[in-house]
Amino acid sequence: MTNDLRVGIVGAGLMGADHVSRVTHRISGAVVSAVIEPDEQRGLAAVAGAPGARLFARLEDALDAGAVDAALVATPGRFHEQVLRPALAARLPVLCEKPLTPDSASSAAVLEREQELDKPHIQVGFMRRFDREYAELRGLVAGGGAGELLILHCAHRNPQAPADGYTQDMLINDSVVHEFDIVPWVAGSPIVAVDVRYGRRNSLSPAHLREPIVVLMELANGVLAEVEMNVSAQFGYQVTTEAVFERGIARIGQPAGLQLWAEGRMAVGEHAGFATRFADAFDAQVQRWVDAVRDGRLVDGPNAWDGYRVALACEAGLKALHTGARVEVPNAPRPPFYGG
Repeated sequence: MTNDLRVGIVGAGLMGADHVSRVTHRISGAVVSAVIEPDEQRGLAAVAGAPGARLFARLEDALDAGAVDAALVATPGRFHEQVLRPALAARLPVLCEKPLTPDSASSAAVLEREQELDKPHIQVGFMRRFDREYAELRGLVAGGGAGELLILHCAHRNPQAPADGYTQDMLINDSVVHEFDIVPWVAGSPIVAVDVRYGRRNSLSPAHLREPIVVLMELANGVLAEVEMNVSAQFGYQVTTEAVFERGIARIGQPAGLQLWAEGRMAVGEHAGFATRFADAFDAQVQRWVDAVRDGRLVDGPNAWDGYRVALACEAGLKALHTGARVEVPNAPRPPFYGG
């Protein structure tokens, strides 16, 4: 007999397969009991990496079979709402990869359904909150050790844009979406307005993309955050932040590890993708979620309200991207259901 949490992984693409491996090999207190994937070939490949797991085409089928205690949703964002509806109806704890849903209207619908339950059941996968360096920076801001936070300089750089399917809007919805969560979390204040500026276009960018861009966020506490979003940086994957305080600066995300001096130059390795840069953060996120579900808290991290706030920011960011105007972000009060 085992008391392990039976987790159903919904979606067996790149992210879903990574979570299958993570839960199977690196997370304690949980097992992958089911893979929910309509593509049978892809689903069978994922199940092969999780001994004892069963394959289902729909979450409803796994629920009817009594095969899962909780769900980890790793489908593309446009499918999230149709998975979250039956999960909430079954009172199933959920860790949902970002975004909660692709737009604020559908996110609001999810919030409405969730508030019919006794407590929040959805945690949203903004894994940067579980990164050690981001947590240290948040602690420095909250503790006031360097005075008040004034400005954040952020960079989010990919070596190359995905060959197929990455659109101009995805600069906001698929990439800056992370900064729309982590910036207000670090600064301790919500975003009130977004502006987007285009610099000189990188000739190495795919023909259909105009980038890099700079996204300027205004926060309610007066902090300004600028984000360089660059998906054709060529040299590697890099996510960095420099925080300007009243009495100093702090930096996170700098290259670490072996430094080599040879042939008249110094070099240090850089990450090739998010899977290595945030490997520990992904593990910590899932482990803390599993622990929260097992002890009845259900959520230990960003909740559905946080996902809704990010959806509002993304919509403002898209409008700014296409109009060049400063766009305000609606700032509805947080429902008591979601705490302080």
